Amino acid sequence: MFRNSMPRYEILSQDALATLDKGWRRIVSEIGIQFAKPEAVEIFKAHGQKVDGETVFLDPEFLLEQVAKAPSEFDMQARNHDHDVHIGGDAMVFSSVYGPPFFRRGDERRDGTLADFEDFAKLAQSFEVMDSVGGVVVEPNDAPLDSRHLDMVYRALTLTDKIFMGNVVSATNAQDTVAMGEMVFGGRESIEEKPFCISLINCNSPMRWDDRMLDSLFVYSAANQPVIVTPFLLMGAMSPVTIPAALAQQMAEAVSGIALTQLIRPGAPVVFGSFLSNIDMQSGSPQFGTPESGIGLLATGQIARHFGLPFRGGGGLNSSQLPDAQAGYEALMTLMPTFLSGTNFVMHSAGWLEGGLVSSIEKYVIDVQLVEMLQHQFTPLEIDEGSMAFDAHQEIGHGGHFLGAMHTMERFRDCFYRPFLSSSDNFERWTRNGSKDTATRAGEIAAEKLAAYEEPPMDEALKAELQAFVSRRRTELGD
Repeated sequence: MFRNSMPRYEILSQDALATLDKGWRRIVSEIGIQFAKPEAVEIFKAHGQKVDGETVFLDPEFLLEQVAKAPSEFDMQARNHDHDVHIGGDAMVFSSVYGPPFFRRGDERRDGTLADFEDFAKLAQSFEVMDSVGGVVVEPNDAPLDSRHLDMVYRALTLTDKIFMGNVVSATNAQDTVAMGEMVFGGRESIEEKPFCISLINCNSPMRWDDRMLDSLFVYSAANQPVIVTPFLLMGAMSPVTIPAALAQQMAEAVSGIALTQLIRPGAPVVFGSFLSNIDMQSGSPQFGTPESGIGLLATGQIARHFGLPFRGGGGLNSSQLPDAQAGYEALMTLMPTFLSGTNFVMHSAGWLEGGLVSSIEKYVIDVQLVEMLQHQFTPLEIDEGSMAFDAHQEIGHGGHFLGAMHTMERFRDCFYRPFLSSSDNFERWTRNGSKDTATRAGEIAAEKLAAYEEPPMDEALKAELQAFVSRRRTELGD
């Protein structure tokens, strides 16, 4: 797990924060937040909040009292404790793309399958910079709809030994995820003491929490499993077009959802989530990797710290149809502010393509390369007598060449980061080796990783217990 100890890039003045603070307070108190789950409304009503149908008009000070109960940092356990992670502080946790229904490899674009999900799980296990396989890395459309969550959780638990994301399609799916975690991690007490999964709870922006998301939030928060409470804002569609207005709306939505987690279980771990970009005002299509989304990331990281909460945002987002130059530069436009903003949990770190509709094998490898290079770039520089290399100056003198200096010979193997994907061959050698572009090389690396993959060990009796649970629950769910 990477620790980002570089200074945070904070772009909001105290006056700006005060203006945003007034904005979210007006939204929650004057416009209100809709909660499409009666139990949620009743909880707020029981705590003295004004209710009109599903709309709750919230006292900002009451919300802040609840938010203050959430931990600023927490630990999570993986099946292999070498892969345990810390959420918050200077820790950065990187997780795969989440949610696409389609899959791309080479020239083929099609519906995602369970075999595709398995490949992404194996890649997440194989790359050291990836801390989590994620959740729905690609939708397994060939698996039965009502029970495919069982297939994904089982594979996340067996094909990887890292943390993963819980299923949030329904309360039933969340309960099944928790039950399988209890089997693997030693029971309810163990997972409540140290969570094993983290789940995405999206707001149906603007200002509406729907019943399915809330159902899952109730299950996970009650089990002390962290949830990432995330407004889903595309400026011009789900929020006003100005960044400050979107930020204020994001604060209102996030704070209201986070407060609910603390009313369900005080002290439950929670993450301030952000998914903030904009639409193309000419076509109406979502855009990613935009300057506006980068500014939103920098601002929201600062806002999350203002509330004393861990922050989720960023990733390798882009709008490109192919793992090409556009995909690369747009991904970097979000990954760079992801690091600069001090993001703690990074969804969509690898594999996102075509505005989140597609999970791409080649893009996964390209993004892993980007994350690895950024981790190296954001490692603080060590300056000491040895690094000053005065002895090399004495040896080489004026007009000399440092390639053969003793200082160089002692350090040449690891003095510079060596990218695993890039080509620095001269044109003749590059041509002789097949004139391969970046996407082609990425596909070959993915194939090599998958061929070399070894499933992490799991006790056979435990695996059989999981298989029996999946089989029983599939029958009970009608699949």
